[in-house]
Amino acid sequence: MIKIEFVEIPNIKQKPQTREELFEVWNTVAKKQLTKRVKHYSDVFKKGTDEDIFAELAFCIFTPQSKALSCWKAVNVLGEKNLLIAGSADEISENISGVRFQRNKAKFLIAAREKFLSNGKIKIKDFLKSFKSPQELRDWIIKNIKGIGYKEAGHFLRNTGLGLDLAILDRHILRNLKFYNAIDDIPQTLTPKIYLQIEQKMVKFCNDIKIPMAHMDLLLWAMQTGGIFK
Repeated sequence: MIKIEFVEIPNIKQKPQTREELFEVWNTVAKKQLTKRVKHYSDVFKKGTDEDIFAELAFCIFTPQSKALSCWKAVNVLGEKNLLIAGSADEISENISGVRFQRNKAKFLIAAREKFLSNGKIKIKDFLKSFKSPQELRDWIIKNIKGIGYKEAGHFLRNTGLGLDLAILDRHILRNLKFYNAIDDIPQTLTPKIYLQIEQKMVKFCNDIKIPMAHMDLLLWAMQTGGIFK
């Protein structure tokens, strides 16, 4: 399984007050590390196995209302015990204790696995490459993978380098978009229509400020956590 580590970015935990200051932090403090991490995402798909890519999907099935580090540790445990590909719902549930709602997510994982399992092996890379655009692939994932919405699908496609310009919208990102006047208000609920509208506003924000879309989510999280993970 592809190794991923939390990387600290010194002097990142100081929230810039303006767009110009945000660009300066990205350009002088974070750009080098973020560029490396985005390259890693592209390498995940180019160099990773079908099981590596499925592990990334499992991670994104686990993440809703759970900590990313706990979810990735859970995925690694499943991989080490050969449960990611061959485990039952009970076996998976028992080995992902750090993940919230583990019984439901174990069932979601098995349902997803069944879509890509052939003769006991995961076949997912060629299928993902068959779509014409990241948006089309995202739509398929949302419709066909239980437990995955727009945010999780975008997260999966970003982590595999297949959707670097898709938004990964959660409350933290929305708060920052409002703070930097990219959106007027934080919606109470993110319907598909509202999600896509805000995604377009985030694209414009990134273009205006001249920070790549693939960097922005990581940059905003790094200012919160002091570094980058997944």
